[in-house]
Amino acid sequence: MIENRPMVTVFSHVVLILGVLLVAFPIWITFVAASHDAIRVTQVPLPLWPGDQFFINLKATLMKGGNGAAGRPIGLMLMNSLVMAMMISVGKIAVSLLSAFAIVYFRFPFRMGFFWMIFITLMLPVEVRILPTYEVVAQLGMLDTYWGLSIPLIASATATFMFRQTFLTVPDELLEAARIDGAGPMRFFFDILLPMSRTNIAALFVILFIYGWNQYLWPLLITTDQSMYTVVMGIKEMLEDAEQTPAWHIIMMTSLLAMLPPVMVVIFMQNLFVKGLTDTEK
Repeated sequence: MIENRPMVTVFSHVVLILGVLLVAFPIWITFVAASHDAIRVTQVPLPLWPGDQFFINLKATLMKGGNGAAGRPIGLMLMNSLVMAMMISVGKIAVSLLSAFAIVYFRFPFRMGFFWMIFITLMLPVEVRILPTYEVVAQLGMLDTYWGLSIPLIASATATFMFRQTFLTVPDELLEAARIDGAGPMRFFFDILLPMSRTNIAALFVILFIYGWNQYLWPLLITTDQSMYTVVMGIKEMLEDAEQTPAWHIIMMTSLLAMLPPVMVVIFMQNLFVKGLTDTEK
């Protein structure tokens, strides 16, 4: 029997509401600033209610860009970030699935040694190996390309480990039944393992998409062509423009647009995301 404690319930809801307000207030300020003109945004006190310039600022941001972005349309930067995030997330999942499949279901010399070599790379983030990685990308002629933005970030020891643990929970009887029915390794992989890993793939996709979308250091290093700039780089460039005062209404609108794709991915995949992180039944 659960004891009914009204004060505890009220206190819990108050804490939750305060937490939501604390998280949502910066987003609200961003939205409000994006709906005012450049003069009103810089005035004191800061406006707390939306203005009437939202769609004007939206059109100016998408078509003309900000002053710090040298007039380049933000839509191109959003497209670059979207392509990079999709290539990183899909590539990480594909490579990790095949790596985990090989480690679990194939018997070859030093199998566990290779797994631990992959796992140890968790201690070597991009920042540690950024110079040799840049040298390799430059020698392959992949600077200022989507391949150069994405391929060095595709390998994922975390995803490989997660899929390995998932595959280890698959009963051996399924593998034996597939062999009896004449299914080869790849048929077993596509027809049995992939459907069973659907929720795990969805959960990883959400995490990896946000990871790829928020990348700043690596794109900053390998891109010199302004047409390959990502939206995160564009926002940073607007803030550091030395020739004129930052256009805060455009910067806020750009930040608002930069939040939309990750938010949409989380909203549309939230059910599979939660199930993939909590469901242990196969």
